[in-house]
Parts: sequence; structure tokens; C-alpha cells
Amino acid sequence: MDLWFTENHTDNVRFSFKIKKQLYSDKSYYQQIDVFDSYEFGRVLVLDGYLMLTEKDEYIYHEMVSHVPMAVNPDIKNVLIIGAGDGGTLREICRYEHIEKIDMVEIDEKVVDVCKEYLPQTACCFDDERLSLHIADGLKYVRQKENEYDLIIVDSTDPFGPGEGLFTKEFYGNCFKALTDKGILINQHESTYYDSYVDMVKRTHKRIGSSFPVAMIYQTHIPTYPSGQWLFGFASKNLHPVHDLQADRWQEFGIKTKYYNTQLHKGCFALPNDVMEVLNDE
Repeated sequence: MDLWFTENHTDNVRFSFKIKKQLYSDKSYYQQIDVFDSYEFGRVLVLDGYLMLTEKDEYIYHEMVSHVPMAVNPDIKNVLIIGAGDGGTLREICRYEHIEKIDMVEIDEKVVDVCKEYLPQTACCFDDERLSLHIADGLKYVRQKENEYDLIIVDSTDPFGPGEGLFTKEFYGNCFKALTDKGILINQHESTYYDSYVDMVKRTHKRIGSSFPVAMIYQTHIPTYPSGQWLFGFASKNLHPVHDLQADRWQEFGIKTKYYNTQLHKGCFALPNDVMEVLNDE
């Protein structure tokens, strides 16, 4: 009998792919964790029934949350990563040798342990000497910080369950306080393609904009995410993601990427009209 994984994108849309076998299944204190080995996408991480990453296209997400801010401010030295228990964002940030400190806050230790065992492609940098891993609530952690980080990356699940507090106005205000003058906040911003996501995108963008003078959206294409179109938020106190892009300095790092480049960087902030209408409506 064939084994298939199916994720409900909406009440009327489902995304399915064929599975070789299930590698792991257990429930942590916070959520159900599953790892599958699939024919088309390699190994797949699923939390509470929602696909978090696949080996085939995870690099797109992780490169776009990491290299976009690093190309705007190549002098970033202190980084806070919230969520990201799979280790993919950490892997990309660790490629910058000049970064001095990386704090990572993940609420669910079991996600980290499972990814270390079953997804070594992403969870390969947890032994980096610059990393301090905190098993804690990111909302509570960032409350205690002030003028400490040059970059905060919020690599969270969707805004319900364990990730719900990372989409609040209070949280974004605390991120503003925790950032230095040239600090940057990056967050995953969902998608506007399906109607059921639109209010979520509007609400998140409005809350970030109430805390940051620069609050912009950029997009990428991730085939295994709902609709394929995915949005990220770029927020800062004074840096513009396109006007302040330092392409030459970023290229001097010599980092080989599979998806990101500085031409794409400029283009990803050019949004289609339907997305702009949603954001302008808010």
C-alpha cells in the first residue's frame, strides 16, 4: 500500500506527496513532530501536521532569511535567532566568519534533538563555538535585552501554537529595543495567495510597522510551501534593504549560495500588485 503525506493548505486545497517511510513520530510537550523520507523531496520535517522543510528546497528559505540582512549590513557581529530548531538558519549565519556571537532561542528542545539525528543537512552547526543555545520562550527572552543585537531572525512556525507569541505587537516592540542602531529584524511573513492567510499578513505587517520606521516585505518562491509564494519581513531603525544594499562587500565574503544573489536581492523587494494591495489596504 502506498504511503502519502497530505497537508491541508486551505479547506479546499491539499498538497500531497508520496512517502518511502516514516522515520520518526512523537509528541513533545509543545507539538507533534514527524520526520518522513519522501521520494521527491528527500527527508521532510512536519510539526503538528504542517510541513516545515524538505531537504530538496530548504536552502531557499534559509538563504533568504540570512543573506538578505547580511548584505545590507555586512558589519553584523551579534545575532539572535528565534525558533529555527532545524538548524538551517544557523547553518547559513555560521558561514560568516566575522560574526562573533550567535544566541539561538528555541522553545522545543526535542525539535533540535530530532533534527540533529534525522536532518544533519540542516542541523550541522550546533557545535559552533560562537553559538549559545537557549531552550526558552523567545517572547520572554527578548524582553530582557536592550541594544544588544545587530540582527534578529525570527524563524518561527505559523502564528498559532508554540509560535503564536512571536507575532504580537509586544514582541516586535521588544525586538526594536533589543536591536542596535543599525539592527535588522527578519521574520517569515506567510503568503497572501490564499484568502485565509490575508488577515494574518496584514496584521503582522501592521504590528511591525508600528514599532519600526522601516518595515518592508520581500518575496521568494518555495515550491513546497502553500501556493509556492512566500513572504518575509525586513524591518530596521534606519537601513533600507535596497538603497543600503552593499553588494560588493557581500560578494567579498565569497559565500557560495544556491539561490540568493545580490541581483535577486534587489528584485525580491519588487512586489506584485496583488500583494501591494493587501499591504496598502492595511
